[in-house]
Amino acid sequence: MALILRLEGLAVVIAALLCFGYLGGSWMLFALLILSPDLMMLGYLRGPRLGALLYNLGHSYFGPSVLGGAAFIIGNVIIWQLALIWVAHIGLDRALGFGLKYGSGFKETHLGRV
Repeated sequence: MALILRLEGLAVVIAALLCFGYLGGSWMLFALLILSPDLMMLGYLRGPRLGALLYNLGHSYFGPSVLGGAAFIIGNVIIWQLALIWVAHIGLDRALGFGLKYGSGFKETHLGRV
């Protein structure tokens, strides 16, 4: 099952990259922001429960889905591109085996122990 979930993450990151390119996104912007969801790890400075909560908020597809929906409603391509960068980050993390975190510790994820 872990292999299937990693391949799914790889498919997501490839699709996000293709869509980003299709929308004419700036690859400089992509490079600057691709790791920005990892800033949510700073929550671990306040403990594993808060760290896991913030990390999971930044690493679930819910956030970029809402952002993409807003981009669609208002017709803003830049917001679409930001959502795709976020999706690409999550997909890359999942492809590498980094999953959503449990409150018991950073290394415990829904994809297994890191």
